[in-house]
Amino acid sequence: MTSPALPLRPVGRSGLRVSAVGLGCNNFGRAGTATETIAGTRAVLDAAIDVGVTFLDTADVYGREFGLSETLMGEALEGRRDRVVVATKFGHADLAPALPGGAKGSRAHIRRAVEGSLRRLRTDWIDLYQLHTPDPSTPIDETLDALTDLVREGKVRYIGHSNFTGWQIAEAEYAASGVRFVSTQNQYSLLARAAEREVIPAAARFGLGLLPFFPLHNGLLTGKFTREGGPEGSRIMRQRPHLWRDAPWDALERYRAFCDARGISMLEATFAWFLANPHVSSVIAGATSPEQVRANAAAATAWTPDAADIAEIDAIFALPADPAAG
Repeated sequence: MTSPALPLRPVGRSGLRVSAVGLGCNNFGRAGTATETIAGTRAVLDAAIDVGVTFLDTADVYGREFGLSETLMGEALEGRRDRVVVATKFGHADLAPALPGGAKGSRAHIRRAVEGSLRRLRTDWIDLYQLHTPDPSTPIDETLDALTDLVREGKVRYIGHSNFTGWQIAEAEYAASGVRFVSTQNQYSLLARAAEREVIPAAARFGLGLLPFFPLHNGLLTGKFTREGGPEGSRIMRQRPHLWRDAPWDALERYRAFCDARGISMLEATFAWFLANPHVSSVIAGATSPEQVRANAAAATAWTPDAADIAEIDAIFALPADPAAG
């Protein structure tokens, strides 16, 4: 049976529309993965396009070496660039190399960074160009002014940011005199809900689309892991076993029971929880195989929760009290 087509969702108050499930491309070019090579990257991108996952999110720092994810994507997308929405990022505070002439949010850095991304991606335009992390060295109005120039020149269609706090989102909105940010990309999942305190309210207030990264919390919300362990070849078990050891297993087991009672998987319930939130534009999920892409796409349309279901999920993974509130 053919899975229902993936719906398109707006990115905030902009005219940009993206697939409800996005493909996180941070695994492209990552050492030790099936997508380290062009063959593996092409297989995943082929599967994504086939099932309607057309929102592709990368960054200039992704891959075992700077620019490799973008380079592999550019080669794999040759001849079908107009079938996808490409988002990339620049200016990561810790990982991106400093370019001569300016800090990472500066006009000088942005100019050189965008030309590099366009060249590696083999494209004339970037659909969504995102500041990867805030740059305290550069006034946000300078960053916005430089990005506005790129939009007016047609090199960039829309702009967004990543890892901003609530007050930084507000500051950027009030500083904008030309093109405004349309999206915010932040870590957000059932196991990492701090964004609900300030980031999501700020995004809603200023009409930004929310693009959650790590929505499956490195796989812990897929249902593949238990207290006893998980897939031996998984990234958690190989590189981040502390995430498995320290996971809130009481809550995860209640979640599994919730899903079992409804005849759905944890993967299906997790995507449904995200997509019940009107502020979420696309759920960015990474994949290293075509099978993972197809599973994510199918999960997004498998189940529609009602308000009581959402409330019960929220109760299982209740957001802890804010320690700053005293």
